Amino acid sequence: MKIIEKLNAKQDIYGEKPVTIAFLGDSVTQGCFECYIKEGGAIETVFDYKSSYSTRVREMLNILYPQVQVNIINSGISGDSTTNALNRIDRDILPFSPDLVVVSYGLNDACNGFDFLDKYAENLRIILNRVAANDAEVVFLTQNAMNTKISCHLREEDALKGTAKMTMNRQNDGVMRAYMNKAKEVALECGAKVCDIYPMWEKLIAGGVDTTELLANKINHPIREIHYYMAMKLIEIMFE
Repeated sequence: MKIIEKLNAKQDIYGEKPVTIAFLGDSVTQGCFECYIKEGGAIETVFDYKSSYSTRVREMLNILYPQVQVNIINSGISGDSTTNALNRIDRDILPFSPDLVVVSYGLNDACNGFDFLDKYAENLRIILNRVAANDAEVVFLTQNAMNTKISCHLREEDALKGTAKMTMNRQNDGVMRAYMNKAKEVALECGAKVCDIYPMWEKLIAGGVDTTELLANKINHPIREIHYYMAMKLIEIMFE
């Protein structure tokens, strides 16, 4: 990808502008992990930006290109969807003129079920084309699987348990798979690269791995170690 050419040029010519990579997505992109119930019943999330995959990408690029200043713009927002992304891309992404934009959506859109699939595709198509029209390279990062069961760590009285039942059904009924397949189709149609991590989750499930325990909140936030994997796969795509 051209992002590697820019990184390489920057390490030889100090006068070149810094390399900027932007990330547009939901809570996983933002760096959300465990969830817990506050006194009074409100749901709170642990935000750990330093452990997010965008931060890990910068760390890896700093190792590979130590002379290069890499600016990371993390525009992930917890609970975000492609519908909301359309309303904020001009504010949160395009003004920074990024060299590369990593887009990752599906977990929240998929909660709407099969009926929203075509609208998801339409939204994603607009997002990818608008980024590309801004002279930025685009990578669509597929997402992790949601929980396949109700974790024993979720208490019966927790508000999170109701959410976990819904996401479990979306995962086990094939909704999440349909959204990720549709996203890949749209991304390729728009000329974007695809960093496809979702099949890894289905392989783990088929192999008997309890993937629900690989989710920090037992619903849809992958554990910190998975963010390293996501970052490594993105670096691999950049070198294609």
